[in-house]
Amino acid sequence: MDWSERANCREADPDLFFPIGDRGPTLVQIERAKAVCHDCPVLERCLDWALRSGPLEGIWGGTTEGERRALMRRPAPGTDAAAAAA
Repeated sequence: MDWSERANCREADPDLFFPIGDRGPTLVQIERAKAVCHDCPVLERCLDWALRSGPLEGIWGGTTEGERRALMRRPAPGTDAAAAAA
């Protein structure tokens, strides 16, 4: 069974996970999507997939595209760059 077949979002409206914008009522939509992700049994696998897949629109692994970009900019733990940032 593919990990995505166990995802909480399979039972939700797909439009929920693809908000347009990042202000006003869209913030409520983003929080609702993240709430679906919150206790998802495959949250970490979904986020890992999204990070490895490159720029993706929408909510994946409980994160927005901007949040994933920020995660990608962080130095990996155990690297010289991570030690310098600490």
